[in-house]
Amino acid sequence: MLLCNLKKPNNNTQMKYNGLRHLAAIFLFSLICIFPATAQPALIHGKVFSTEGEAIDYATVFLKGTGHSSYTDRHGGYRLDVPTGEYTLAVSAIGFETYEKRVTISSGETIKHDIRLKPSITRLEGSVVTGNSIGRVKRSAFNAVAVETKGLQNSAKNLGDALTRLPGMKLRETGGVGSDMQLMLDGFSGKHVKVFIDGVPQEGASTAFDLNNMPVNFAERIEVYKGVVPVSFGTDAIGGVINIVTNKARPEWYVDASYSFGSFNTHKSYVNFGQTLKNGFTYEINAFQNYSDNNYYIDNWVREFEVDENGDVHKFPVDKDDVKHVRRFHDTFHNEVVMAKLGVAGKNWADRLIFGISYSNFYKDIQTGVYQEIVFGQKHRKGWSVSPSLEYVKRDLIVKGLDITIAANFNYNITNNIDTSARYYNWYGEYYVKDTRGEQSYQNSESKNTNLNASININYRIGKTHTFTFNHVTSDFRRKSRSYIGTSSVLTAFDIPKVTRKNISGLSYRLAPSRKWNVSVFGKYYNQYNQGPVSQSADGVGDYISMERTTDSFGYGIAGTYIPIKDFQIKLSYEKAYRLPTTDELFGDEDLEAGKTDLKPEKSDNFNLNLSYGHDFGEHRIYAEGSLIYRDTKDYIKRGLGKHGSTQFGIYENHGHVKTMGYNISLRYSYSKWFDAGITYNDIDTRDYEKTWTGGSLQESMHYKVRLPNIPYRYAGFDANFYWHDLFAEGNTLSVTYDNFWQHEFPLYWENIGNKDSKNYVPSQFSHNLSLTYSIKDGRYNISFECRNLTDEKLYDNFSLQKAGRAFYLKVRVHFGSN
Repeated sequence: MLLCNLKKPNNNTQMKYNGLRHLAAIFLFSLICIFPATAQPALIHGKVFSTEGEAIDYATVFLKGTGHSSYTDRHGGYRLDVPTGEYTLAVSAIGFETYEKRVTISSGETIKHDIRLKPSITRLEGSVVTGNSIGRVKRSAFNAVAVETKGLQNSAKNLGDALTRLPGMKLRETGGVGSDMQLMLDGFSGKHVKVFIDGVPQEGASTAFDLNNMPVNFAERIEVYKGVVPVSFGTDAIGGVINIVTNKARPEWYVDASYSFGSFNTHKSYVNFGQTLKNGFTYEINAFQNYSDNNYYIDNWVREFEVDENGDVHKFPVDKDDVKHVRRFHDTFHNEVVMAKLGVAGKNWADRLIFGISYSNFYKDIQTGVYQEIVFGQKHRKGWSVSPSLEYVKRDLIVKGLDITIAANFNYNITNNIDTSARYYNWYGEYYVKDTRGEQSYQNSESKNTNLNASININYRIGKTHTFTFNHVTSDFRRKSRSYIGTSSVLTAFDIPKVTRKNISGLSYRLAPSRKWNVSVFGKYYNQYNQGPVSQSADGVGDYISMERTTDSFGYGIAGTYIPIKDFQIKLSYEKAYRLPTTDELFGDEDLEAGKTDLKPEKSDNFNLNLSYGHDFGEHRIYAEGSLIYRDTKDYIKRGLGKHGSTQFGIYENHGHVKTMGYNISLRYSYSKWFDAGITYNDIDTRDYEKTWTGGSLQESMHYKVRLPNIPYRYAGFDANFYWHDLFAEGNTLSVTYDNFWQHEFPLYWENIGNKDSKNYVPSQFSHNLSLTYSIKDGRYNISFECRNLTDEKLYDNFSLQKAGRAFYLKVRVHFGSN
């Protein structure tokens, strides 16, 4: 049978003359009649999903050995016109295993074939690198990494512990569970690095929401953006952004619960459950708590004394070389958090509309001051907070390609600082009664903080090539303080209002003509209003007056990525960035940290270069990544240490001109699903480039081009993981993990001043951790055992503030879901 299939030509391809059109038709008809009939093209179409049901965009769908290929759209859809025959249909996407299936295609056939891709086995520092969202981060032009926490959720680790496994990351803690902490990312620390949860800034949140107090199970994945940050975050970070992403692609119902117990009377628990009904109604409850006595041993000299029967105190001479092994006795911490969310999903008018509310409570004994030699026995801090929130997401709003996300939260928290004891304590827990009250400074105060954060993010995608993004973030923070004993803290003035308002707007354009390269250009506008106390004293505390300051700035940047050959990616970015002072830097904590309302914003030129390569050799995989970092920062905000009488405290100040240059390297190897190991190395050099002394002097500063003090600059980590699958029964897995961390010594003060042998250093250190986990029924039931600081090393993140020695933890976890 002769098949003739003459299609009407497209208007823009019609011939100008009817004669030529008729000749072409006759010629085509003759060819069909002379040669055997050809088959009608067939069609394969469908959608590509992850195993969690999330659509995968920009996946490559192709027939192996042919030139027929297509890309999925942002909803995961694909369409492939193919000839008849037998082929291998293949799908590949970053972060997923390649899918292959033999298909037989008949003439004129239309085949609908939906595909689910399994996460790839690539691991980064003990966390599984998978998922469509992670693939998007990888493909972006920004120097970023995203990791799933799935591989850590059976451990007793917190989110801060998980972050330390990433290149360039370090967490600096002052002690054990619940201690004060600072994040370091590529040489920038503290407030240079901004923290978000699901894209919402966490500035002004209570202590209970510090990353070292949140369990690793709270997050599905962690995204880290180094230096140059996408407009969609609407932030003023110079060091980078950490975005904690919770799991939104939930099954119909689920329960995840765990409990751990360990050294120093440490107890941690976590529960998360929820349900999504067929009509789209969804709810979720998330709760966790931490408790620890933190009564570990430290090494320090002891100020000894004797109280006679008349109450007279006899103080003995102090020998600071006579170091004693003593136990912390006043360092209890506990926090409790309950979060509830309810709303709808999958509606025509809203992909997601969620209302939430959270309540948190914390209590913290204060064992030491800024140095370990300062000992307290009754000083403490406590507080609570309540925070309602709103989230609205809609794709294809009004027109196709227009997406909008609105998020807002209001945080109301109260913190009490209590230091009313008239006792002096030493490291034996002994005390004598003083003539004055207050172990550090006499106070019983209450700080009432209100903080509103709201953001709107609008994306407009034109085809697959062009994307415009607009983002605006507003933040309003207010603090009112009062004293129950009629006096202010020496570090602040309670009668002066403390207010800061931020508005940051950004606009970007992204050009992505192919999977091989894309580029983004953007601009940002920054505005901040501050009102609060400013000290007129030389030491930065006392004699306060009220001051107001308004700042306006413009920034801009560009980021691009290119894949010159398969598996090799180059990323390059630049930003003229500004960082506005945070609430802690402006107003302190009214206890151990002094604020400075007249701080100026930091101005920085940021450059990032990132190279990565990953390739599979059968069941073997290697992954290598390296980054170069350059920051040229003016008015750098640096935390220092001050003293007012007998009161020692932390304080922030602008430090002229600082340059940061460095690199980090990450290497990883994995074999099938049985073994993986990796190493990271970081070398970050932050130096003073203020050539002359302040105050208009022409004299060259003795710190010029000297490394900034009290900043870790060289550190590395290694980990290895072994997995024994189907041990004792199908679906059961034994996991053994070893990891270590090495840190080079660094000085407390300027390294070029004084005798090196007598200088104060945070010493070099090398710590080791070991854990075993046994999972039953594909992770439904889990039990894990951990030993941290296996060799009982003396560990310090900050000068003289010793961390815990060897510790053991046991954790049990159950996880149920409808699929």
